Amino acid sequence: MTTQTSTRPNYFYAIISVALVLFLLGLFAIVVMQGQQMVRYFKEQIEIIVELKDGTSPADQKLVRSKLESSDYLLDNSIRFISKEEGAAIMQKEFGDEFLQLDMPNPLYDVILFRVKAEYLTPDSLSSIREALKELPLVSDVYYQEDVTAAIGRNLKSIAFGVLIVGIFCVLVAIALILNTIRLALYANRFLIKNMELVGASWSTISKPFLRKSFFHGIISGLLAIAGIVVLGYFILNDSPELAEVIYWPGIAYVFGGILVAGAAISVLSTYWVVSKYLRMRVDDLY
Repeated sequence: MTTQTSTRPNYFYAIISVALVLFLLGLFAIVVMQGQQMVRYFKEQIEIIVELKDGTSPADQKLVRSKLESSDYLLDNSIRFISKEEGAAIMQKEFGDEFLQLDMPNPLYDVILFRVKAEYLTPDSLSSIREALKELPLVSDVYYQEDVTAAIGRNLKSIAFGVLIVGIFCVLVAIALILNTIRLALYANRFLIKNMELVGASWSTISKPFLRKSFFHGIISGLLAIAGIVVLGYFILNDSPELAEVIYWPGIAYVFGGILVAGAAISVLSTYWVVSKYLRMRVDDLY
């Protein structure tokens, strides 16, 4: 007669595997969420240049500023004025003293620079803004980086499609890895599960201790994943502190909460699936 020895299942690898998957999915969620913030941030760094005609007085400049400040498209606190003298000094610093010969007049103009809200940074909106400003008698011309704004618009759809493909792949890999890991962790308890059924225990009674344990394991996995993301974020922000300005911190909190919920849900549902599988098997199939 062969005696079955009870082997304690090793849940360590299951916890680590789930934590790794949650870590990757959490990073993916943060990149997607912060990606929109980053796109908005870089859009709102693009400056529009309003070139003023020669002889424009400070009072005239104030009229242009008032026109901009009363608009819906202006990004708050983004207006700045550069005189032709300041512009010449900047150009000399960039290109050297040869930029302006002593016997040549300053060819630059006084300019007003401003930025627009991200939703207005489309070719049609920028063109409308440009035409409206050029109608002012004090404005010589209006310039902006058309190629940059057009490229941002063209790339949004490509980025969104790429993110969708990567997301689907991550989810499929996560499901396969988690199910296989938990199945291996519960393999040592397959006889205990079946024996409980044979003595009359209901499926819910048999599943309850395993589901309770898997719930706590899922929470632990979620906490480990969050800790990994926090450590990684610390090093990234320490290297590039300016990124802290564009991070949507409430969104990060939502992602962390989602990681905990996902960890518990994935572990519980996967465990229930594995336990149910063993309960449906014949005793001979367990060997």
